Amino acid sequence: MQRRRFVTSAALGGAALAAALPRPAIAQTPPEVQWQLASSFPRALGTLNGGIEYLCARVAALTDNKFQIRPFAPGELAPPLAVLDAVQAGTVEIGHTAPNYYTGRNPALAFASALPFGLTSRQQMAWLRHGNGLELINDVLKDAGCLGIPAGNTGAQMGGWYRKEIRAPDDLKGLKIRVAGLAGDVLARMGAAPQLLAGGDIATALEKRGVDAAAWTGPYDDEKLGLNKFARIYHYPGWWAGNETLWAIVNLDKWRDLPAIYKAALETACYDAGSWMQAKYDAENPAALRRLVAGGTVLRPFPPDVLQAAGRASLAVVNDLAAKNPAFRKIAESWKPFRGEEGMWFQVAETGFANLFTPQARAAQPPR
Repeated sequence: MQRRRFVTSAALGGAALAAALPRPAIAQTPPEVQWQLASSFPRALGTLNGGIEYLCARVAALTDNKFQIRPFAPGELAPPLAVLDAVQAGTVEIGHTAPNYYTGRNPALAFASALPFGLTSRQQMAWLRHGNGLELINDVLKDAGCLGIPAGNTGAQMGGWYRKEIRAPDDLKGLKIRVAGLAGDVLARMGAAPQLLAGGDIATALEKRGVDAAAWTGPYDDEKLGLNKFARIYHYPGWWAGNETLWAIVNLDKWRDLPAIYKAALETACYDAGSWMQAKYDAENPAALRRLVAGGTVLRPFPPDVLQAAGRASLAVVNDLAAKNPAFRKIAESWKPFRGEEGMWFQVAETGFANLFTPQARAAQPPR
């Protein structure tokens, strides 16, 4: 009888103790969270807008649909070139945009996207994730009450659409050209008249001759926007964008309120979307370029003297900004040596491998 009372008391005591202990986080029901996302990019673009839709779907899938992010097209929640402002103000919780659009606020944000004669997409991600770049960029965004996560990349861009071929540096003088980021500063130094326009406005500006030339991303997107209808010369390479990193910009207060598991889901979805986006560009651009050339597009490389002049102007712009802007200088001190090391390594491995497929290299190979 005493043994039965002891067992019963022990069981009740164990139950009381278990009730008093905190429940494991995994056993707790995560809250439902609904955010709105403001986009800088037209819905017509299956790469940029497709990446946003992919990101939102991944967040939902990773959180059993508890964390929902609803994307909105440019202009629905915020103007396409003011997404960062809307996130900072708390009008929306998150935006998807290119930091290059906001170099007028702080030129240091150019490092988040692309600098002229800068890094490739792989080198950029290496610097961001393993070269302290992400922390440096978020130090700048913190001043705006925001946090950023890389969430897309166009890869190396084209040099844009022109009514007249650029044969010498002087051909850039007075040229009204749509371009983003520090490329505008460089082209202005070379005598051009750069303009920043949202993607959805570029074709109209070309058609109505508001600009003489325009650079967007590459063949797949440019064809979708119809830029080839209003300018025939397609120059390459886009020396100002060896990559163009796009970001999910989050209001810092809203980020702090997220459960840790949702923060992890959002970060994972952003990096997944980046991989998805660049893969889609790489898959779609070759066929798009073939279609454009078959339709009358004239493909032309920038002449060496134009590239050399642009390189000198780029160096001057970067040096001037480093002298004037402490944030720019701090990031440049990390970015420049990293670029040097990456350039050396890629020259040996990546470029060395790519050169195996030049006509000269193929001609020297034994027959198979």
